[in-house]
Amino acid sequence: MVGYGTYKVGYVPASASSVAHSGGESGGEGPSARECVAQALEVGYRFLDCAQFYGNEAQVGAAIKDSGVPRAELFLASKCWTDTIFEGRAAVRAQVLKTLADLQTDYLDLYCVHWPVPGKHVDAYLELEACQREGLINSLGVSNYAVEDYKELMGSAVVKPVINQIEVNPFLYRKRTLDFFAEEDVKIQAYRALRDGKAFADPTVVEIAKRYGRSSAQILGRWCVQKGFIYIPKSVKRERMVENAEVFDFELAAADMAKLDALTTRGAIRTFSDLYRKCVNRDTPLAGTLDGVKMDITED
Repeated sequence: MVGYGTYKVGYVPASASSVAHSGGESGGEGPSARECVAQALEVGYRFLDCAQFYGNEAQVGAAIKDSGVPRAELFLASKCWTDTIFEGRAAVRAQVLKTLADLQTDYLDLYCVHWPVPGKHVDAYLELEACQREGLINSLGVSNYAVEDYKELMGSAVVKPVINQIEVNPFLYRKRTLDFFAEEDVKIQAYRALRDGKAFADPTVVEIAKRYGRSSAQILGRWCVQKGFIYIPKSVKRERMVENAEVFDFELAAADMAKLDALTTRGAIRTFSDLYRKCVNRDTPLAGTLDGVKMDITED
């Protein structure tokens, strides 16, 4: 199953990286989240990846209701944001209930801790375990967790997370981290699997795409699927939604997979590490500080 990512669909959060310097928020232009999700459901997507931070869950819920797709056919996932995680267990529970109301459902298939907020993320996860026991959530997950965050969590958690949602693509292929989670039987859900427009023009990607008669997006998506990662592309254009999902009718040769694996640079790893340290306290009272932040994580 290919998931449909709802980040920046109809709404751009104020602290999203792409607008952090401009102060922008919701663009107000282009199709709404309700319209985009309706199209995704029409195309055939049934796994919707949502989040408190994305600011559009009520519109996602409206699109689901409009579609008439039975709840049993859907896989609905969401995540609680750093501000909620920082506030504590009561806030986490309140957010779960709000997401349920916004998505117009009485249970979630998957719910994740969005970032490992220092000193707070374990309690947030323990509250999700309580919500799971009550039947509000089927499966639990984490997002943006380093190996060290996972080890800290499992010192207290009873239920092992089923997924870790992290950025994975040929330009950020952190094999040691990925191998660790594979050994733990924690699935990897890849966000930014298609990275950005610049990746589509990368000479290696373009050359491989030309030989297979595929788009650059399909090559990146196939790499993700062939690695065994959960693939959740995002687009606001119907034709791209269709294109992004067409990754199961061909296979990349081992030599081409190796070429794509080799696109990760040391600079990309450093950028990842810097972003991790910036984001774990993002939108909390400790934003802009390194208070409690793990400085020695498994980077690659």
